[in-house]
Amino acid sequence: MNDDQSLRQDLDPQSDHSSDYLPQHPHHPSHPLQPQQQPQPQPRRPRGFAATAAGSVGPTSPSTPTTNKGKREREREKERTKLRERLRRSITSRMLAGLRQYGNFPLPARADMNDVLAALAREAGWVVEADGTTYRQSPPPSQIAMGMRSVESPVSSGVRATKSLECHPPHNPSSVVRIDESLSPASLDSVVIAERDTTKNEKFSSGGSPINSVEADQLMQDLPIRPGNHGIGTTAFSTPNPYVPLYVTLATGFINNYCQLVDPEGLRQELTHMQSLSVDGVVVDCWWGIVEGWSPQKYVWSGYRGLFNILREFKFKLQVVMAFHEYGRSESGEALIPLPQWILEIGKENQDIFFTDREGRRNTECLSWGIDKERVLHGRTGVEVYFDFMRSFRTEFDDLFAEGLISAVEIGLGSSGELKYPSFSGRMGWRYPGVGEFQCYDRYLQQSLRRAAKLRGHSFWARGPDNAGEYNSRPHETGFFCERGDYDSYYGRFFLHWYAQSLIDHADNVLSLASLAFDETKIIVKVPAVYWWYKTSSHAAELTSGYYNPTNQDGYSPVFEVLKKHSVTVKFVCSGLHVSSQDNDEALADPEGLSWQVLNLAWDQGLLVAGENALSCYDRDGCMRIVEMVKPRNDPDHRHFSCFVYQQPAPLVQGAICFSELDFFIKCMHGEIAGDLVSC
Repeated sequence: MNDDQSLRQDLDPQSDHSSDYLPQHPHHPSHPLQPQQQPQPQPRRPRGFAATAAGSVGPTSPSTPTTNKGKREREREKERTKLRERLRRSITSRMLAGLRQYGNFPLPARADMNDVLAALAREAGWVVEADGTTYRQSPPPSQIAMGMRSVESPVSSGVRATKSLECHPPHNPSSVVRIDESLSPASLDSVVIAERDTTKNEKFSSGGSPINSVEADQLMQDLPIRPGNHGIGTTAFSTPNPYVPLYVTLATGFINNYCQLVDPEGLRQELTHMQSLSVDGVVVDCWWGIVEGWSPQKYVWSGYRGLFNILREFKFKLQVVMAFHEYGRSESGEALIPLPQWILEIGKENQDIFFTDREGRRNTECLSWGIDKERVLHGRTGVEVYFDFMRSFRTEFDDLFAEGLISAVEIGLGSSGELKYPSFSGRMGWRYPGVGEFQCYDRYLQQSLRRAAKLRGHSFWARGPDNAGEYNSRPHETGFFCERGDYDSYYGRFFLHWYAQSLIDHADNVLSLASLAFDETKIIVKVPAVYWWYKTSSHAAELTSGYYNPTNQDGYSPVFEVLKKHSVTVKFVCSGLHVSSQDNDEALADPEGLSWQVLNLAWDQGLLVAGENALSCYDRDGCMRIVEMVKPRNDPDHRHFSCFVYQQPAPLVQGAICFSELDFFIKCMHGEIAGDLVSC
């Protein structure tokens, strides 16, 4: 019996306990005027809401285990309620973002579902009064004269045709939204997109079905595209040459290592050039090694505050990157932006916080995710350190989130900010197209490997492969990666599965906390393009980077399942390369084949996909290959990237790129030039 039934029974005078509430006769043996002592009846166990209230005061029964069990169940229900509310807010946020960006709906900053429904109804020609009363209105004669199409379509008698919102080209003035008459405008959690054959003015009545994430995606996908602000959008539109927003990465150097803004005039000049090229937004790296560089939990954001204020002047959309890795190397071998100094000090005493190769060499590009749950960073775990940094950013720049200036947050999950092991480190001597080395020999990852081997029942498997070569080996030169090598043995399958699962677990752990820190904000994760040795059976380079993707395995679907769990956008690094016969002979590379696999798997999972270039500059051929990847001409579902990020090593004003080529590239992304009509 649930709590509601118990409450009704307690309040029903016809129930078994109704006598407890009736006045007793003075001659009744239990009446207080009677002198004799009668045995006291056993107190009734409270139920329903009474039990909840009693539980908050203290136990009313000697049955302590029962009370504790009920308390635990109530706590679990509270957590489930929080998760449901967080999911509801996330769906609502995505709907609001789509309506603002692609529908130009003037929704308030803290809009709820009532505002959304009212805006949609007014767009469809309905009248929505202040108290929520909504009814149809005949179109004005001027609209009839213009040939405005009716929102009604003939359907069979007694049958309701449920359809998604109809997508019209931006120039079509008759783009309307179809709303089901049975939808209640007061409902916060239900939307039904349908149409009913009727000609009478009727009021809305209560009804509807709960919205889920699939319906929210469909709602955003089917909204009409209109000129105006553009940000991270939907996966597919029906237009043949859609508008793909283009962001430019702000060159590193405007914020120094003391988090001070340098050369603000140069920054304004840079942004002016971007504005002249019709760039949609800017990507800014927020470096962990700068903001929390000197003392743990001492965050300095002053330089970024000044930078964001200037961006606000230019009205650029902003994507920020939580950069938990180091940046660059000077001629002396020092990192230009290292990890925080207090982290490096810990690393001198405990070098196992860094990734380690088979020879015992440490890589300080980023922290090993073997310490994700180890309290070795002054009492904090790795994921707690990342969460504290993200939470500090969210609190410091709450005003920018409220204004909608920050459109997305990218979470760095490995070396170079990509979700991968640092298996191709130039400082370790790696050169393309070497297979790289496994990075699992620090103490904490080795402990994880031993636990996995023991659980598997083969403790002697708790070791890394001893025949995988070194950084610059070729697959055929090793016993592990060669044709029919140990990578496909029982041990090899076990080790590679554990190695890849460690990467997936790291992404899951960090993204779980990132979703809390950046609730209702789009989150991006960068996935690398490891395309060399793709034509071999082992896919050796992908294996060392953490993707268990040989020819007989699908190494990306497990990763994308976790990313889908957290509703992130996948940013794929596009090479823009055309593999020549010489490259093919040397590295058996296939960037096109890898791109096809990654993009289609991501889209099949229902993920949004963004892109980023891997090179600093493109010629016309490279531009067109990127455009073809971003907006595939032959895709039957007309899927395309939600946005593209152009990264550059130096400011635009320094002439690092050709403006005419970049202008051409941007126009192709914006759909102003049809890529299939331009010869390469």
